[in-house]
Amino acid sequence: MRLLRVVVLAFTAFLVCSPIAAAGETDPLFVNLTSDNGHRSNMALVFSKNQLDRKHAVTIFLNDRGVLLAAKSGSKKFKGQQEALAGLLKQGATVLACPFCMKHYRVKEADLLDGVKVGSPELVGAALFKDNTKTMTW
Repeated sequence: MRLLRVVVLAFTAFLVCSPIAAAGETDPLFVNLTSDNGHRSNMALVFSKNQLDRKHAVTIFLNDRGVLLAAKSGSKKFKGQQEALAGLLKQGATVLACPFCMKHYRVKEADLLDGVKVGSPELVGAALFKDNTKTMTW
């Protein structure tokens, strides 16, 4: 019993003295969206909107099949996702498309929704490595 008390006290001291990572009220969010699956992409876009509404800066990085969501040629198949992307852009989100994935899936820059930018190491890195950025992926 005494050993248990010592362990509990030591653990409590550790918690009190250790900095605990917590999200700040306006920490940036970087969303890595790799899917064109309806449910997965909707989850990412709704989550992004909810955080943007809470004053978090949001960057959505469309890569792998995610680039198909931003292609005007997919407007019938991805109508809901494209409406969500347009709304996020209007609210101030940044949407970047992976150039390698665009090439792989034959998505041309001219085919991207208005406001979607072709990613580069500088653009992606600036968002991903900004201080206090949190990341999520779908």
